Amino acid sequence: MHKPLRIAAIAAACAVAGAGLYGAGAATAGQSTANSTHEPYNIGLLVKDIDTYYGTTLDANGVYQASSDSQYAKDLAALDKSARKYIDQAARKAHHKGEKPAVVFDIDDTLLLSLDYERRYNYTYNSTTWADYVNKADRPGVFGSAELVQYAESKGVEVFYNSGLSEAQRTAAVENLKKIGADVNLDAGHMFLKDKANPPAYLSACATPGTWTCTTVQYKGGTRQHIEDDLGYEIIANFGDQYSDLDGGYADRTYKLPNPTYFVS
Repeated sequence: MHKPLRIAAIAAACAVAGAGLYGAGAATAGQSTANSTHEPYNIGLLVKDIDTYYGTTLDANGVYQASSDSQYAKDLAALDKSARKYIDQAARKAHHKGEKPAVVFDIDDTLLLSLDYERRYNYTYNSTTWADYVNKADRPGVFGSAELVQYAESKGVEVFYNSGLSEAQRTAAVENLKKIGADVNLDAGHMFLKDKANPPAYLSACATPGTWTCTTVQYKGGTRQHIEDDLGYEIIANFGDQYSDLDGGYADRTYKLPNPTYFVS
């Protein structure tokens, strides 16, 4: 996962943290402050606001955790309720039409919460510390995430994962998802990760072996197109914590999860 804009754009993400449901066609909503010319929000106060939003506390093991009664948890619960209702209806409709319904989930901060890393490193990104953190495979689940994955499967909906994690992090990602109870379709045919050394043919417009120029939108949108056009599924819902997880089409509905800690363009 790349986090190129980090603190500089946290304010933009914070402004939409509680937005929850993200309607199709509103891809740029909430991003207008990212390049604002006015004085930015005070970073010390912003960090306090983020802690308040998550209800951040240190547990007995010295790990920063989000509180189950925080505004963050409440926003996720509202999104989850809406998504379950929609998935049930959309799945019934798709099956009636003879289609194969599918849902697509991002992983970082959509299924696995990275709050401890963000808080511990003061919302900065370093590829080495991030890789070490991911490879521990011990992130807690985003509230309700594993249950939503299981719910989709129970409705006869195929579950796919579309993540910015690298191919080298596959083992850790699978292990971590199993730990939180999202043990659904964790094979290579359902979990798409970045493979810059040997990118898939469907990304040939922006990636060839050893050369990767894909933006997040190109990578994720191209992967969803592959799921629909090549694998024959109808993506009824796409879930992500970044707008770049959701842009690019090939999903009937998109859901933006709150994440005020970083911004991926």
